[in-house]
Amino acid sequence: MADDNQKHPQASEHDEELTLTNRQGHPVTDNQNVRTVGNRGPITLENYNFLEKISHFDRERIPERVVHARGAGAHGVFEAYGTAGDEPISKYTRAKLFQEKGKQTPVFVRFSTVVHGNHSPETLRDPRGFATKFYTEDGNWDLVGNNLKIFFIRDPLKFPDMVHAFKPDPITNVQDMERFFDFLANSPESTHMATFLFSPWGIPANYRQMQGSGVNTYKWVNKDGEAVLIKYHWEPLEQGIQNLKQEQANQVQGLDFNHATVDLYDAIDRGEYPEWELCVQIMSDDYHPELDFDPLDPTKLWPEDQFPFLPVGKMTLNRNPVDYFTEVEQVAFGTGVLVDGLDFSDDKLLQGRTFSYSDTQRHRVGANYQQLPINAPKSNVATNQSGGQMRYAPDAAPKQNPHVNYEPSSLGGLKESPKAGADHEPHYYDVNLMRQKLDRPNDFAQAGQTYRDFEDWERDELVANIAANLFECSDVISDKFIANLQQADTEYAQRVTDELAKLKADPSKKPRHRAHKAVNLAEEKGNDAKPY
Repeated sequence: MADDNQKHPQASEHDEELTLTNRQGHPVTDNQNVRTVGNRGPITLENYNFLEKISHFDRERIPERVVHARGAGAHGVFEAYGTAGDEPISKYTRAKLFQEKGKQTPVFVRFSTVVHGNHSPETLRDPRGFATKFYTEDGNWDLVGNNLKIFFIRDPLKFPDMVHAFKPDPITNVQDMERFFDFLANSPESTHMATFLFSPWGIPANYRQMQGSGVNTYKWVNKDGEAVLIKYHWEPLEQGIQNLKQEQANQVQGLDFNHATVDLYDAIDRGEYPEWELCVQIMSDDYHPELDFDPLDPTKLWPEDQFPFLPVGKMTLNRNPVDYFTEVEQVAFGTGVLVDGLDFSDDKLLQGRTFSYSDTQRHRVGANYQQLPINAPKSNVATNQSGGQMRYAPDAAPKQNPHVNYEPSSLGGLKESPKAGADHEPHYYDVNLMRQKLDRPNDFAQAGQTYRDFEDWERDELVANIAANLFECSDVISDKFIANLQQADTEYAQRVTDELAKLKADPSKKPRHRAHKAVNLAEEKGNDAKPY
């Protein structure tokens, strides 16, 4: 879009005019890693640069969601099996919604595209959000994830930069694949996610026929306070899984750009209720030196042969929203919304998301967003919080002294709840606070395995899609990205190299942004009209 001199200014690596700083003017010496207790431990609250960066990022769009703006939703019910595989689920978690076979919990699900705007086509290549709000007897639980089971990055400090690279150019307001691949090429941990995204898995046929995943690693806690690591997966039942090739997506988009929203609404309206089975993978809560990756790393899949999918319940979506804005647009999810028996792991990305999600809801919907009917729990709410924009009712208990909005008190105020089981008290690390990535990054092995596991037609589509997008990029970007592919799988890299060379050798093609091709096509195909 811009000329090469503007896009690739020649400057020394340490040119002061290019030094990254925070809003206070402090130079940022590490923009890749938050400060943690050891290289795999929890992040600490004094991560000032991260908190300032993510807080500003959360407020970049008004009132549209910064990410996941385009969405569709539906109401339904979750039915528990009472077991995790063949074992009583109480062995692993005391969360009440899972304990009894046949126990039903109301849910609301919002599906979405991630990067693109509120009225963007639902055929665009993009991860799909899959967020579920469980209205449990102990309050709400939000399981917030995507259709793909991994992510681009493992450190939350990189999240605003990632989204900026994927969003439109700040000057032209046009999404630019060179910016997109510039970030990917310089973030080798993204190679695995890119392999999924540019395959047919990057364009699900609709929302009903796609998988879902919690992406991050969580914990389950039993009545004795013992914990295990957990990965959540939604697997479609009768409706199955379908993805689109790029050409097929173009054809669908040529007819209408709302097809996935229409598909979900119409299926429920005619009584063909989509169903998913919730499965978990379970791992002991420790370092797992036998693995060649860290189990807290969200860029990795847990091997299914070692950690099988254990069914724990089934979800059915059976009711459409009455009003889109009131329900689908105002619903607010957060990875920190957990109930007793569910807990956080030390996954850095999860901890960063947990602050960011709720913070952005307070900005987008308001300080009292939890009081909206779509967000309010079905259980009783009694807090000492007060005030704030658009507050319309006190969170009071029936017997609470209305004059006492603090705790502790001897005057009829709210009391702490009794514990449902022993506290989970993980033993943390006797290590230094530091800024380092995990010590088993292994950025390429699973990307290569994923490539080899694809069917032939999926590999063909993946290679063609990556080459077509790298054709819009400068050589420095395409070379660096292909070098990452080389470390994943030599055939993978060579096929992309060969396909890219074919595009460059074709005199009818020029390495330019596809928007320019669209401009020329519109001018060429336009029909003359007389003024009226």
